[in-house]
Amino acid sequence: MSSIILDPAQAANASDPDQAPKPALDMGPQTTTVPPQNHLADLIKETDTNGFAADVVEASAQVPVIVDFWAPWCGPCKTLGPMLEKLVKRAGGLVKMVKINVDENQPLASQLRVQSVPTVFAFKDGRPVDAFSGALSESQIQAFIDKLIGDAKPPIQMTLETAAATLKDGDALAAEELYTSVLSQDPTIVPAFAGVIRCIAAQGDFARAREMLERLDAKTLANIDVQAAISALELAEEGASMDHGELGELQTKVDAQPKNHEARFELAQAQFSANQAAEAIDNLLEIVRLERAWNDQAGRKQLIKIFDALGAADPLTIDARKRLSAVLFS
Repeated sequence: MSSIILDPAQAANASDPDQAPKPALDMGPQTTTVPPQNHLADLIKETDTNGFAADVVEASAQVPVIVDFWAPWCGPCKTLGPMLEKLVKRAGGLVKMVKINVDENQPLASQLRVQSVPTVFAFKDGRPVDAFSGALSESQIQAFIDKLIGDAKPPIQMTLETAAATLKDGDALAAEELYTSVLSQDPTIVPAFAGVIRCIAAQGDFARAREMLERLDAKTLANIDVQAAISALELAEEGASMDHGELGELQTKVDAQPKNHEARFELAQAQFSANQAAEAIDNLLEIVRLERAWNDQAGRKQLIKIFDALGAADPLTIDARKRLSAVLFS
């Protein structure tokens, strides 16, 4: 498909037509703690040449409006349209969407120099500010919307951040309710599902977490957020069998036998389960420094698992990754 040229916006060519939507996540019974946003159905409408001024130009003075020019015979339109609708709804009212059939509105399409379908415009304050033509991937469309809404955060994103903070503060049950409320509105949000797994792991209900993971397809299971949640689950499972009262004994044993890697590894496991992540990382780094190949590189692998569980942005992860690289490449 050829791109359009629009002043002041520049059309973006499609480069990654990944059209497969993410599968719905089977959560089983759900508890909604965040009220569903029933008004989202009003965010998407069809219009024509006569309604364009009111539905797009005037409406965009209040909230950005995405205009989707499509045609019934257009194959890519059948994929792009639903994907746009899903992401517009996910934005929770920060953007609206208007659909226009080019076959029935040729003069308007010509006025806007629509050369092919699908073609999508973004209107803000009564004027076009961005555009693209052709089929884009979901991530590219999300980036298009994110650019349009700027620093504003959709309600779902705010709920996800609140849930993560709640879990970090130690209230796994409340955090699970928040993550579940997000999934009740949009079951395709994989980070919310991953959050639920983390919450269940923190509550010690390992069987339920494993049962939920077994329902996932291979693509979702390979998602980076889900993999990080699995790491958190595995660490929680390991910690469940540890006796925190043994910390002192294990530390004494390691102090007496610094090269006893098995004892140091057990100490690191016990420390992490006792919320002493920094100390656990120190001991695992020491194992890698002394004998990186020990037990099939168990020290390094456990560190990676901890990095996943903590998250890439955690200060402990950032610092420990640098230290691990220094050890591995020294």
